[in-house]
Formats: sequence, C-alpha cells, structure tokens
Amino acid sequence: MEAAYANRATKIGMVIALYWVVSISMVFLNKYLLSSPDLRLDAPLFITWFQCLVAVVACWVLPLFRPLHPFFETFPRFEVKVDVALKCLPLSAVFVGMIAFNNLCLKEIGVSFYNVGRSLTTIWNVLLTYLMLGQKTSPKALLCCLFLVLGFILGVDQEGEIGDLSVRGVIYGVLASLFVALNAIYVKKILPIVDGDSWKLTLYNNLNAFFLFVPLMIMASEHEMVSYRLTTINRLIMIQLTPLVSTQLAEFEKITSLYFWAMMTLGGFFGVAIGLVTMLQIKFTSPLTHNISGTAKACAQTVIAVWANSEVKSGLWWVSNLLVLLASAAYTHVRSQEMQKPTSPPLANTAKKTDSDDNDEDSDVDERNQQDHVDDYTVEVLDDSADERDQAPNNKLRIN
Repeated sequence: MEAAYANRATKIGMVIALYWVVSISMVFLNKYLLSSPDLRLDAPLFITWFQCLVAVVACWVLPLFRPLHPFFETFPRFEVKVDVALKCLPLSAVFVGMIAFNNLCLKEIGVSFYNVGRSLTTIWNVLLTYLMLGQKTSPKALLCCLFLVLGFILGVDQEGEIGDLSVRGVIYGVLASLFVALNAIYVKKILPIVDGDSWKLTLYNNLNAFFLFVPLMIMASEHEMVSYRLTTINRLIMIQLTPLVSTQLAEFEKITSLYFWAMMTLGGFFGVAIGLVTMLQIKFTSPLTHNISGTAKACAQTVIAVWANSEVKSGLWWVSNLLVLLASAAYTHVRSQEMQKPTSPPLANTAKKTDSDDNDEDSDVDERNQQDHVDDYTVEVLDDSADERDQAPNNKLRIN
C-alpha cells in the first residue's frame, strides 16, 4: 500500500514538474523570439503564424505513432473536413485574437509583469457569461474579482512608477484576456462539432488560424510597404515575392539561420506540448489542482524573471502580484465549491418512485447534470489558465 502510494506521489510530482518546465520554458522562449535584441525581428504575427503551422504538422505526425504505444491513441487520425473547418471558423477567429494578443502583449512587456498584464481573464469571463449566457456570479466570487482588479490596477501603477510600463502592452494584455474568456465560451459551443475531441479542435483551430493570419500579416505590413523606398530591382522582387511578411522579415539577416528556425520550431513544439502536459496534470490530479499548480507556476515564473533580468521591484509591486495570484486562486476555490453543490433537492425531500425504470431514468439525468457541472468547471479552469500557453491550450481536454 505504501509503495503504491509513494509510486503515485512520485508520478504526480514528475507530471507537475514537467508542466512547470514546459510552461515556463515556453514563455521565456516566446519572449526571446518576439523581442530579443539578438534577433531584432519585429514580426510577432509571423512568429505566431509559424507556431500554428507547427501545431498542424504535429497533429499530422503524432497519430502516425498510434501503433507504437497506447499513449498516442489520444491523437485522432489526421483528417480535415471542409464543412467542419467552416463550422469551427467563429471559434478560430477568437483563437487567432487570443494567441495574437497574447504574443503581442509578451512582446511589449517583461515576463515578470506578464501574469499581472493578462490577469483580467476571470473578470471578462464573469461579464461575458452574464451578458451572453445569462449566468450570474455569486457574491463570494465577485469579491475575489474585486481583489483581482485591485491587484491589476496596483500592478499597472507600480510598473509605471518603476518606469517599465508599456501602455500598449497593457492594452494587448486586456484584449488577450477578453479573447481567452470568449474562447472559453465558444469552445463549449464548438466542441460537439468535433465529437468532443480536443485534439481535433486543436487541428481545425490551428489550420484555420494558419489562413486567417495571412490577411492580418498583410495589413500589419501595409504601412511599412507604402513608405518603404525600393532602391534596387532585387528589393522590388523580394517585396513582391514575399507580400505576406513585413519589410522587417524581408530584411531579417538571420532568415537563413538554422539556429533561428530551430528556435521557431521549438516554440511551436512547446505550444503543442503544453496541451499534452496539461492533460497529464489533470489526469493525475484534478482541474482544481491543475489551476492551483498554474497559480504557483505563475508565481515562480515571476520570481525567475525578476532574478534572471536583475530587475528591482518595489514592495507594492510584489503586493500587486500577490493580490492577483491569491484572488485568482480564491476565485477558483469558490467556483469549485459552487460546482460541487447539488442542483436538485435530496431524494428524501422528493416523492418516492416505485417504478425501477423511472429510478434509472432519474439516475441518468442526475449523472448528466453532474457531468455538465464538471464540464463547465473544467472549461472555465483550463481557459482561465490558458493564457500561459501563449499559443493557448484552447480546449477542454478529454481524459480517457
């Protein structure tokens, strides 16, 4: 018994550690790609677009290993249906906004402020579920939201006092939070279209995003192309042959560097890996534990960023981070407690049935209602912490 318990505890510890390593590494790697002085590449949409391409390729490659190990049976066989892709377009548009604004936010602000900068997902979730679904939030949960907003405002104020505040980055963070909350709502609506399979949804989302990013990249580079002076025929040909990228990319000196493309591919790999380790963490623990782990990870990520960049932060700056983390954790706890409450009166207070078929039917209904609550909570928890994917885990993960 003790050996089995120790073995399970070891597995849980390893899964949580793996989740932390993948998630933190992904954020720092994306920050390097987006705003490193070594690369000097100002093409965040192109980087995000390439990561979507890597995700699509992964959805094609991973199912090929299904005969080798039961683990790979999680991944459905690669199949694209045009009608399904079109039905997923509304969610994919939200998905594009989510991952684009996440990366734009990360480009403009430091990793140490990243958690606070995108901390309003819960607030948007409360507002949108009321406006779009008519669902009200309990006073306890609203109180948690109040402290979360206070932490956000204090964090922005202190970042400004230090002189590191990027107003553009904060705006991107607020918009990223909005799209993460929208994603939580649309995922639940679209998931049945792909038979409840989160990896099919990942495929269609990233495939649609691959095409949706094209006009965005064109629009983002139009103002540069208009003002760009073509001094040689070679440059003219270069711009005309590469209309999907900005002049920054056209002039990027490391465009042929194997190291650059290796880092780009690794960034895309982490975007897929975070979905896998999230699935594993929930499988070995629970959605609530996963969210608590994500909160603790965000705290560690902030400390590592401050230490790695030799940043000096004020006491109130740290208080703002603590407020955001504790308020997020408290909100998750309150919502989990509310989801566990029964939605129907106890059997002792209801009319007793004598027909066994009726009893079986009631049991099935209760079970479905309970599962609906679990699904609601799982979607909400995963999408509240989905920002950390930064290419975002866009799903309610299926646990077999």
